[in-house]
Amino acid sequence: MNDGPANSGPRATDVLANERTFLAYLRTSLSFIAFGFVIARFALFTREIAVVLHTLQGAQRLSSGFGTAIALFGALIAGYGGYRYVATDRALASARAVSLSPLIAATAAAIVAIVGAAVGIELIAVR
Repeated sequence: MNDGPANSGPRATDVLANERTFLAYLRTSLSFIAFGFVIARFALFTREIAVVLHTLQGAQRLSSGFGTAIALFGALIAGYGGYRYVATDRALASARAVSLSPLIAATAAAIVAIVGAAVGIELIAVR
């Protein structure tokens, strides 16, 4: 009794899951880029509000720098997503599994947490 070839290549569900993961990387990177743009423009918004309210604005905040960093991080996520897609596709073709590096996961989470905290502090300081 033969159920077919033992290893005839990657299963369609695995390939499609890899593609969905790649698209999730792209959506995430686009979100970071858009969020970075919004953060960078936050300094412009606070200047306009200061003019309308006839108040003195403090030194330019870190919004532009953080916004740029977030947008660049988004671009980095897109590049890493492409790398992960290719690596996983090759691993599937050779019947192996490739996992996410714990160092990369921890580094990405730390970057997001630090920038999120800095943006939160910036928002509190503007109030």
